[in-house]
Amino acid sequence: MILKRSIKKEEVKELPKALFPGRIYVIQSEAEADKAVAYLQAQPVVGIDSETRPSFTKGQTHKVALLQISSDECCFLFRLNRTGFTASLVELLENPSVIKVGLSLKDDFMMLRKRSAFNPQSVIELQSYVEDFGIKDKSLQKIYAILFQEKISKSQRLSNWEADVLSESQKLYAATDAWACLTIYQLLENLKLSGSYELEPEPTNKD
Repeated sequence: MILKRSIKKEEVKELPKALFPGRIYVIQSEAEADKAVAYLQAQPVVGIDSETRPSFTKGQTHKVALLQISSDECCFLFRLNRTGFTASLVELLENPSVIKVGLSLKDDFMMLRKRSAFNPQSVIELQSYVEDFGIKDKSLQKIYAILFQEKISKSQRLSNWEADVLSESQKLYAATDAWACLTIYQLLENLKLSGSYELEPEPTNKD
């Protein structure tokens, strides 16, 4: 496999859309959260992401409304504005035997700590991780496009994540982001183990 170092926005636009293929579960109570976490605790690695209601008023901020955690088969959307940051979720994030993969996790964790203190363990930050493969792009959309030749839609990013009912588009968007982090990590781990990849040559500047 030939890995690109970076990809242009225009190229990404032309790609087919990536969509999470598994089952999506919306978690709205502490009991549901505990049940979902019990499943996730048995996974060797999961993808994570979060969503916060956007603020269009200066000085106004919101707490994280949604925490998405995905395995290969299913993604759980924890509605933290309903459940709070449960003890079971804290336990999962602090569990060293479950690898958590995400992008810009420092920002996510900083926002989550406004709900509850925790000390995350076994965390993979994709922005750093892809550097070992020569990939220079830092956005999830571009990294995914380089590896899978598909684009991740950003159309729901600024939607209301505290809405009474999440739309199907919101659920699919949220699940796709968390799952994409997991699939990126899994592909790169496989390439690292097999050594079956090379980096495209650096462009030469012609005078």
